[in-house]
Parts: sequence; structure tokens; C-alpha cells
Amino acid sequence: MSWCVGGIVFSLLVVGILSSDASTESFKKFPLLMPHVKPERAETYFCTPIRIDPTQEYYVTAFQPNASMETAHHMLLYGCETPGSDQDVWNCGEMALAQPGITTAPVCGSGSQVVYAWAKDAPKLVLPEGVAFKVGGKTPIQYIVLQVHYASVEKFKDGSTDDSGVFLYYTETPQPKSAGVLLMGTGGRINPKSVEYMETACSIDEDKVLHPFAFRTHTHGLGRVVSGYKVTREGSFDRWQLIGKKDPQLPQMFYPVANDLVLRRGDKVAARCTMQSKRERITRIGSTNEDEMCNFYMMYWTDNTVLRKKTCFTLGPPFYFWTRDGLNNIPDADASSLAIGTSAKEQGIPSHQI
Repeated sequence: MSWCVGGIVFSLLVVGILSSDASTESFKKFPLLMPHVKPERAETYFCTPIRIDPTQEYYVTAFQPNASMETAHHMLLYGCETPGSDQDVWNCGEMALAQPGITTAPVCGSGSQVVYAWAKDAPKLVLPEGVAFKVGGKTPIQYIVLQVHYASVEKFKDGSTDDSGVFLYYTETPQPKSAGVLLMGTGGRINPKSVEYMETACSIDEDKVLHPFAFRTHTHGLGRVVSGYKVTREGSFDRWQLIGKKDPQLPQMFYPVANDLVLRRGDKVAARCTMQSKRERITRIGSTNEDEMCNFYMMYWTDNTVLRKKTCFTLGPPFYFWTRDGLNNIPDADASSLAIGTSAKEQGIPSHQI
């Protein structure tokens, strides 16, 4: 079996068992890499696609980055129904600067969803046994698009090119659990010489049972702590359970969740980025390294299809805060601290429920 990139057919490599506790079947490996590009401007975002066989469903079980933070600021893999362009490479940043001879277009033409993200030399990600992203066939993911952000182009001034990307491990054997990603984030701004909370929250409004198993945080230089929670309304009180939190200046990999929990219809997911600015200017959410980002990725599995809702975004400060969304018993100290293992009371659980 083969996949197509820019009209070129690539053969697939059998790579064997992914880990000691994986099944005994062989997995295959596919290289989704930039085709030796040469970005000419700082803050460039390039995209390159693969077209997946529409007659065959594949099950992606692991992601191995082929990149260095010295070259790539971060990488994202998107699942698309259609790509943003039919070119081998196109310029795809939200605030993309035109480059001679290169088309400017969005990542996806339709059906966009994040599948994987990498930054700061994060290592390989292997999904739990039996969990996979289903792609190709009759699924909504007909293309996988690699986006690479080049914050600096100093490395390319000597004529060097780049093949950053991700090796996809997959099987054609159906897997019992479907993987999905909910991307949470905010807009907003950070005032000069201040600490700002950038917060978001959304309700689960579909009849699905979600099992979070990994999380990832992402900010630029001002992020100090990014935390995510399950919030359950019990009577008039909100019960907060930590999904995960991390210093976003550490390798921005997917980490195991802090607690084994389940999300159902009516539950909320909430995330906060604690930002600290010593700058003399306002810093806004944006796509360049001089701007900021606030993202919490929740990777989960379900026995059925994944959520239709792929993102959870708010306007951020000064327009949105958890308190304005009617949330209570907010674990302010815990949400902005890297300490793990705080008490139920510190996590905002009312005393009559402890």
C-alpha cells in the first residue's frame, strides 16, 4: 500500500513492534517531511500535504518527530477533508508574509482538525495500546498536512534546506479505540509588567464518553504555567479535577494526564495559561514569536466516533475569564502553580464533598 505526496508515490517501511507492551503485529512507517524547503523570511509557516488512499482506512498509532528546535519553532499535523492548496508546499501562517513563487493559503480547505503537535525537542509519542487516529477510507481525514513554523531563518542563509517533519507509524488492522484531540486556547492581550490569566472553558455537549490520556501545553516566552481541568457541577458547586499542567518552557510534548478521569455530556473542560510579562509593551495573541499563544491540547480516546467539536476558544483577557462564565470554586492557586498533589480543598472541592 502507498500514499501520495505531490503526485509521487512513496513505499512504506515495515518497522516492527512499537514498544514492549504493543501487540505482536508489525506496524508501518511513513515519512511526512518538508521537501527540502528554504524559508527566506523569519516567522514563516510552510505546509506540505499527503493524500491518503480513499479506499483504505489506516490507523495511526505513533508519531516520531524529525526536527530540532534550532530549526523549527514548532510543528503541527492537521487532518483535513481537503488541503488548503494543491501545491507541494505553500505559505500557511495566519499572518503569512508573501514569498516569491510560493502560494499563500490556509492549512486546510475544509474539515480542519489537529492530530499532533511538537515543539522544544519533544520526543516520540506512542498512543496507548488499541488507540489510534483513523484516517483515509470514508473518514473525515482524507489528507494529513504538516505545518512547520520557522521563527528564524539564520540557519538557511548559507543555502541550507530543511526536511523537518514527522514519521507516522500506522497499521491497516482496525483498532478498537478512536483517538481525538480537543484544542483549547484564547485570544486576548497581556499588559506590560503584569501577570495575566488567559482562560477558556467549554461544555461537552455530545453523547460520548471521553477518556483523556495525554495533554500538551503551548505558549511562547511569557508562559509560566498552563493547566487544564474537568469541571463538574454538583448542586451549586463546581468540582475541579486536574487533567494536567506543565511549564510550557519545557519540551512541549504530550505528557500523561495527572488523573484517570472520564468526561461525559454536561461536563466542562477548562484551561488557564498564566503569563508573566516584564515587557514595556502590550503583548497580544498572534502567530509570531513576538506575540503570544495560549494552548492546552487534550488527547483522548473513545469507543465511538470522536467529538465533532475540535476546538474550544474564548476571547481571553480583558473580555473573558472563568468567573464571567459562571464557574465557581476556582482553584486559583493550583491552576497557576506547578505543584502537583494539592488537596481537594485547594482544588476547589467544597468541604461537604471531601
